[in-house]
Amino acid sequence: MDDLVSLALEIGFTHAAPLNISALQALPEVRAMCESDRCRRFGRSWSCPPGCGTLDECAERMRGYSGGVIVQTTTDLEDEFDIETMGRAQETHKNRFLTLARQARLIYPDCLPLTAGSCTICRTCTYPDKPCRFPGRMLSSMEAYGLLVSNVCRSSGLEYYYGPLTLTYSACILTKEAYSHDS
Repeated sequence: MDDLVSLALEIGFTHAAPLNISALQALPEVRAMCESDRCRRFGRSWSCPPGCGTLDECAERMRGYSGGVIVQTTTDLEDEFDIETMGRAQETHKNRFLTLARQARLIYPDCLPLTAGSCTICRTCTYPDKPCRFPGRMLSSMEAYGLLVSNVCRSSGLEYYYGPLTLTYSACILTKEAYSHDS
């Protein structure tokens, strides 16, 4: 996994670490947050519930992986209402993660990238009327898979909160190859 951690840092992520795969627990309470539809993507995207599968199906998919990397983009805000910087940070993180996912899929073709937020590859998702246009590029969120991001970060040796007036976006890539400190 050193290659993915190094690659992530080269791409520009603020933080990157080997993913603690045992921290990946699909929690019903996280999926319930998706069902509340605060982001307005529930039932509107193949990458979000219910399109991405049931919580049990997502948990089963994750069980097929033994390693991975977790990445973060952290930015400083001028104040709590610095919407402009928040938007730029989200866009920066999304672009970095698209690059990392593309590269990871070349190294680990069967990897599972889980991003922050819903897939945005297509302007309008075909869900539920037609199949996904790009199933090999689609990105579900960590939350769609029921993951409590703060727990996954901390269990993987990264902070989740970096202090007042900071904002952090997190994402991960699961691989079938486990991380080894000897590699």
